[in-house]
Amino acid sequence: MTRYIRHAAAFCALLLLALLINALRVQVVENDAYDDNPANRRDSIARYGRPRGDILVGGAPVTGSRDTGEQLRYERTYRDGPLYAPVTGFASQEYGTTFLEHAEDGILSGADPMLAPFPLWNDVTRGRPAGGNVVTTLDRRAQRAAYDGLRGRKGAVAAVEPATGRILALVSSPSYDPSLLSGNDAGAERAWARLNGDPDQPMLNRAIRQTYPPGSTFKVVTAAAALDAGVITDLDEPTRSPAPYRLPGTRTRLTNAGDGCRDAPLRAAFVWSCNTVFAKLGVDVGLARMTRTAAAFGFNDADVRIPFSVATSTFDTSLDRAQLALSSIGQYNTRATPLQMATVAAAVADGGLVREPYLVERTTRRGGATVATAGSRPARQAMLPSTARRMRELMEDVVREGTGKNAAIPGATVGGKTGTAQHGVGNAGTPYAWFVSWARGEREIEPGVAVAVVVEDGSAVRGDITGGGMAAPIARAVMAAVLSP
Repeated sequence: MTRYIRHAAAFCALLLLALLINALRVQVVENDAYDDNPANRRDSIARYGRPRGDILVGGAPVTGSRDTGEQLRYERTYRDGPLYAPVTGFASQEYGTTFLEHAEDGILSGADPMLAPFPLWNDVTRGRPAGGNVVTTLDRRAQRAAYDGLRGRKGAVAAVEPATGRILALVSSPSYDPSLLSGNDAGAERAWARLNGDPDQPMLNRAIRQTYPPGSTFKVVTAAAALDAGVITDLDEPTRSPAPYRLPGTRTRLTNAGDGCRDAPLRAAFVWSCNTVFAKLGVDVGLARMTRTAAAFGFNDADVRIPFSVATSTFDTSLDRAQLALSSIGQYNTRATPLQMATVAAAVADGGLVREPYLVERTTRRGGATVATAGSRPARQAMLPSTARRMRELMEDVVREGTGKNAAIPGATVGGKTGTAQHGVGNAGTPYAWFVSWARGEREIEPGVAVAVVVEDGSAVRGDITGGGMAAPIARAVMAAVLSP
């Protein structure tokens, strides 16, 4: 009898061992497969089982969480949702996450190991610490001024701090309320369908994900290249620039919007935005130097993140001389995001240095303890400091006596450049109105803000669309908001 008991005990031990091995296989070997299985709702239940961390602007949260009492307990809420949507993005139980909600999801959801005081214990218990907070670089007043200035028209505004690269405003219009997508009910489904079907594309982030022909605002880059290359040595010396200018190797004649551009000095050509002068300057500088200068400003850089990705601004590197002439006035294949053009203006303001733009100042635990900070940002020299000084002089002239007078701020020093960019087949599309600028307060040593504004207003009369008339007032309001005490 004892022998049978021993056999039974051994058999039971084998069964127990098999169960342990199977449990080990499920929990270790097959762990990832089970975690990724769509039928496994444990992660979703854990993710939405506690409030999500917040995104902060000016020290105050612009996000929140609402207790629904359902299995996926907490839904995301947004304060001034349309105002901050290009920054926050959305966090949806049904459609995932975008922008900061996506890039900083580990912190906000509590999944980031940096939030856990005892990471190994959390691995054992499968627990998750409270979500942390993301502190942005945004200036509340600048963001509001940009949003109100666009007044729902299609367009975008980007503003940065020249000395650091901190993004002070990032607005896209028309916008939407991210809270409409937070849940997983029929209302969220209807909102998703409506927003995606809207021809005005309210969920498109025009400030960073849309590129436009920059038009005459690109003349800042062309002028810097010409000064650095020594093609221009005196701002007031007449240039050998015919008007109209025949594009090299073609019969096409490039003209100007006004008179007085024939042989105009660089100062006058910049103030009155003479296409013929800058098209010829680009050809005189040459493709290699124009390409290097554009790249130094950030064009053709596919790796820009703020921390979410930014569309690549482009300057074509394989051009004939006629195409180079058009590219040098911001047309042909030259395209830029508003954030890129704000960076160009910031480089002029900061002595020729390009600072990498960033949107997150720091991340914190729920109690406020810092998890990570932005740290020092790399910088590169886009132009000589002497060139930057002369470019500042030229941009100040545009605001003081040229096409950018609508950007002037009493008591402040303001520099700018207008642009009216043609686009579409045969330039048949309604032009885009551009303005790029920087400003220095009366008591400040260096400029404190650089801005780029683009307005695509299809309802305006074509002849009334100008950067100075439509975009410059918006830039002035944003700059004034940053400079005001």
